[in-house]
Amino acid sequence: MTTFDDLGLDSGLLENIRVRGFETPTPIQAEMIPFLLQESGDVVGLAQTGTGKTAAFGLPVLQKINPREPRTQALILAPTRELALQVCREISDYGRNRPGAQCTAVYGGAAFGPQIRELRREAAVVIATPGRLRDLLGRGVVNLDSLRFLVLDEADRMLEAGFKDDLDTILQAANPDRRTLLFSATMPPAVARIAAEYMNNPREIVAGQRNRGTENVSHFAYRVHSTDKYAALRRLIDISPEMYGIVFCRTRESVGEITAKLGSDGYAVDSLHGDLSQAQRESVMRRFRHGNPELLVATDVAARGLDVDNLTHVVHYDLPDEPAAYNHRSGRTGRAGKTGVSLSLMHLREGFKIKRIERELGRKIRILQIPDAAEIRDVRLNHFAERVNNAQVDERALAPCIENIRVKLDSYDREALLTRFIAVEFNRFLKDYRDAPDLNPRAPERRRRDTGGMVRLRVSLGRKHSVQPPQLIGLINQASRSRYIRLGLIDIQEEWSDIQVEAEMADRVEEALRGFDYRGSRISVKRGRDGRKKRPGSVPSAPPRHRRRGRKHPGAPTQGGSRHPWARPPRPKKKRR
Repeated sequence: MTTFDDLGLDSGLLENIRVRGFETPTPIQAEMIPFLLQESGDVVGLAQTGTGKTAAFGLPVLQKINPREPRTQALILAPTRELALQVCREISDYGRNRPGAQCTAVYGGAAFGPQIRELRREAAVVIATPGRLRDLLGRGVVNLDSLRFLVLDEADRMLEAGFKDDLDTILQAANPDRRTLLFSATMPPAVARIAAEYMNNPREIVAGQRNRGTENVSHFAYRVHSTDKYAALRRLIDISPEMYGIVFCRTRESVGEITAKLGSDGYAVDSLHGDLSQAQRESVMRRFRHGNPELLVATDVAARGLDVDNLTHVVHYDLPDEPAAYNHRSGRTGRAGKTGVSLSLMHLREGFKIKRIERELGRKIRILQIPDAAEIRDVRLNHFAERVNNAQVDERALAPCIENIRVKLDSYDREALLTRFIAVEFNRFLKDYRDAPDLNPRAPERRRRDTGGMVRLRVSLGRKHSVQPPQLIGLINQASRSRYIRLGLIDIQEEWSDIQVEAEMADRVEEALRGFDYRGSRISVKRGRDGRKKRPGSVPSAPPRHRRRGRKHPGAPTQGGSRHPWARPPRPKKKRR
């Protein structure tokens, strides 16, 4: 078995590793550290969150920097301030008592002054978010001429967050003779572009399989009607008494709503979303890291860079649009060799999302039944009994309390006393689940439209607005925040356009487009049952042209009946003289 002693690290770093309690390197560390110490080229590391990437690049960087050179020698870019601070803490711990291993973090949302003062002390290692570093480059505060290492940590997430232009600026300004280290959980085209443009024949080191989720996480999904999602969430929480996890929602409005409901139902919960100030965010994270509360409801954006050890569960209250986002969420648990659980609530028309996620993971997601009241009751009672059995009893300290309680409870026999203790623990639970319905859908919903799986949407954009099919497709992708919506025929008229959208996503596309701003115009949307049928009472479509000149067609009237609206009236007969 490979140990850290076998990787070529010096004695000072090995001692700091032992102090932190690590004995054997993770797969990415076992491959990356010897390469960075012995070779001189660039490297691409593909590894999930929680696989030890920071030590994989941080330890070699600390060993390679020159303590006699008072310049910034290593720059580490991270997508969020939380990840930047986490990386700075870890590298400071590994470099403790090591000369020349000063480390500083710069990030947005904080005052410039203190960060500029820290940078002017010329720390050897700088950890930064791309936006703030670009601002500091523009002010002439940061000098990257002596840079020896440039590390892009979680590059895919930096690009997802919109840092492409910032990364280009920084990479162009950095010392061209540097070594570039790129780390990413996935390898989308945007990350591959950076590797091709700014790296010199990089070696690729993969921990596990490309674009695959961590093997330590078990994945399960539950089918549920949209109206029952919150009730199903409560059951998943109640059947996991030791749950310490994050509930992911799509929007900050959902985060606020779910947090308020859980709080009013007696759960210890907090929220994390984009409306929080930095001070509020740090306060929430400090409490959550200490396990109080044990549940955090968050959006994807707010949770980027969130680093909490020992999470047991991730719950996808709303499934993400991109499979990579599911990977990032699930990677919050099952870290550093521990196991974790990823639970998804999917409504009946989201099966296609699960299929895409399964392709990304490279394994099946098991579909389970939502637990009923009896299952939850049995699990909670067994957990309560285990807590009682495993309770640490200090008889000397409890002796004064026992005497007082004995006086108050002496009138109850053993059975009655046990019943009352269980009632104290479970009265609220039993009340909440009395006559609880079965939340599992009995059968898949029938489609309301038999249109080959497509629904027609008419949008108020046409040729007069200078739109073509690519613009309409891009508009749908932008408004719905998804690139995976299947579209059919697009018919562009002067003032409007008809677009066929897959039935499963029609509601979402309609809601996203309605009121969306396109070049100063608010879009309106109308729905048709398909490309041919009209609403009751509407004018029938025109007959074929060759039938308009007096020839009979299926819509023509019988003798004495009213004429078809599109048929020409008969010409008056000329009177004979």
